[in-house]
Amino acid sequence: MSTAVKNTEEVTITNGVNVTALGQVVEAVTGESKIAKFQFRARNKWINGGHNRSTIQGFYGACQEDTTRTEPFVLDNAEPAVLLGEDQGANPVEYVLHALAGCLTTTMVYHAAARGIQIESVESELEGDLDLQGFLGLDENVRNGYENIRITFKVKSDASPEQLAALAKFSPVFDIVSNPVPVDVKVETA
Repeated sequence: MSTAVKNTEEVTITNGVNVTALGQVVEAVTGESKIAKFQFRARNKWINGGHNRSTIQGFYGACQEDTTRTEPFVLDNAEPAVLLGEDQGANPVEYVLHALAGCLTTTMVYHAAARGIQIESVESELEGDLDLQGFLGLDENVRNGYENIRITFKVKSDASPEQLAALAKFSPVFDIVSNPVPVDVKVETA
């Protein structure tokens, strides 16, 4: 005869985040730092012109390969007509804005929840300035990517804007776009 162990700990949910489980994750990582090591992956295939497709499914985290995603996420990258595309999807630099907005929002909400700060709503607007002279190789003094990104959040919360901005800056994507990251490019011919 087996007996089930009943978890008597009350679950706390703040901002839609299971703060009890979040605390358990923090405790586990504090006790064994290798649990914190993750590797995310994407595959991409060119379709035609500026159109290509990425699939995202598996990743490694918490000391094991994740197998919970039975179907991949499919993201089409393309260009608008003015950039010689056919608008089959957002372009890659727009995906960077999407990734930054999503990560800043999630980070703000999770960190607020961990601190008991209630958030009723979060909206953001992002703008990125890009000069094609860099991408086209016309001026070596012009960046290939964004020269500047502006983000405006509208948050309904009792916390101050300064408190919320400080929480958002724990965002991994904010760190990625704000600091140089080594990127190794290897090309193999078929």
